Order: sequence, then structure tokens, then C-alpha cells
Amino acid sequence: MTVLGIDIGGSGMKGALVNSITGEMLTERFRIPTPLSRKPKPMAKVVKQIVDHFDYKGPVGCGFPTTVRHGICKSRGNLHKKWVNVNVKELFSEATGLPVTIINDADAAGFATMNYGIGKGRKGFVVMITIGTGLGSGAFWNGELIPNFELGHIPYKEYTKIEDWAAASAKERENISYEEWGKRFNTFLEYVDLIIAPDLIILGGGTSKDFDQYKEYITLETPVIPAGLQNHAGIIGAAAAAMHPATMD
Repeated sequence: MTVLGIDIGGSGMKGALVNSITGEMLTERFRIPTPLSRKPKPMAKVVKQIVDHFDYKGPVGCGFPTTVRHGICKSRGNLHKKWVNVNVKELFSEATGLPVTIINDADAAGFATMNYGIGKGRKGFVVMITIGTGLGSGAFWNGELIPNFELGHIPYKEYTKIEDWAAASAKERENISYEEWGKRFNTFLEYVDLIIAPDLIILGGGTSKDFDQYKEYITLETPVIPAGLQNHAGIIGAAAAAMHPATMD
């Protein structure tokens, strides 16, 4: 079945049509910059623009960049504070006139990777880390999603959350080398390893494609591998989630 998947990020909102059986993207990504305000109504309008671009009339899956519980935003993440306690599912459904399933964006990327990518068939405790504006995380036990693992929100030194220091956006903002950033990211992974002790860590997001440039600075004994689906994983996973709305809600 052809399903529209939308991946909402701090800098861009992307969508594409996806084959929900195979995980294949059937169209090119269509991207619109995230509104500068990052407020609910302007972002809902962009979701509608993406739907209209594809002239799409079916169920929509949407990866959302913060903690979502039963369709409701529970923390602001890198968005505006007005998002807290907004029913994202209802807001986007009303804006588009279509049934929308909401899933945390890192959970969506992990869902794609565990069902269609390098994580397929992996047993044990697997964690997906998406590297972008923030540090998203999705957790899976024997392939089953454990929702809302927001490991990027761990406080660190003078920072409100460690992703402010170790996400890809910090590398760009401070114009630091892959060596310096890779060491920061390794510190984050050390916290992940200490707190939850996964069997495998899979890296997603745009920066995962540059893994060769910083992998020598990753010193964990726990295996760390790039996902391969990169920026497409969030879209693909969101589309797949739309076919399992009861699981996500």
C-alpha cells in the first residue's frame, strides 16, 4: 500500500510516498523549511502543504521530534514551548482532513531500520540514535518498539540537555572538526551505554552517512554501526507506523 510519510525536524519538514510493505520510497523527498517560530499552527500548515504537494488522500504517518504519548506532545524538545500538551494527532488530522498517526521521530527512524534495514532480524536490546538538530533515540527489544526513549535530553554540565553539546547542530554552530565533535558524541554514547547497556547501537540521521570521518573516535565496546537509510529512515518509518496506528497510540 502507498502511504505518505512525513518527517518533522528542527530545520526541515520532509515527506514522500512509501510502499508500506517493502519500505521503498516511491517518490523524491519534498522538503519545506520548518517555520522559524516552530509553533503548532504554522507547522500544521506545512504538513498540509506536504499533503497537498502529493495530492494525497490516505492515512498519513508523521515522525515528531519530541516525546509523544497517545498523540500528545509531552515536552518541547527543540520546538516552541506552546507545543507542550498539544494533541498533535488531532491538530494535524484537522489541518489535513486525513487520519494522521504520530510517532516520535527517532522511533520512526528505528522502526524503519528494524523492519526494512540493517536492524531487521536483530535480537536483544537495540538502540537507534538519530543525529541531527538534536539527538533522538529509539529503543527495541527483539524488534519490538519501546517508545519514548529520549536519551538526548540527559542533562550535561552547564547544558540543559546533552544534545545541545553533542548533536550535529552543535558541530555546525561551533564550526568544530569531526575529531572534536566525534569525541563529544562518544561521550554521549558512553552515557547511553552506562545507563541502558544495549546490545547494539545503530546511528541514523544525516550525519550517519559521514560515519567514516568520526568512527575512530567511538571507543565503546558495544557495537556501533550506521543505519544506511540515513535521512530517509524517518519518512519510511513514519509511513509504516501509519499502518499500525493502534500500536503507536
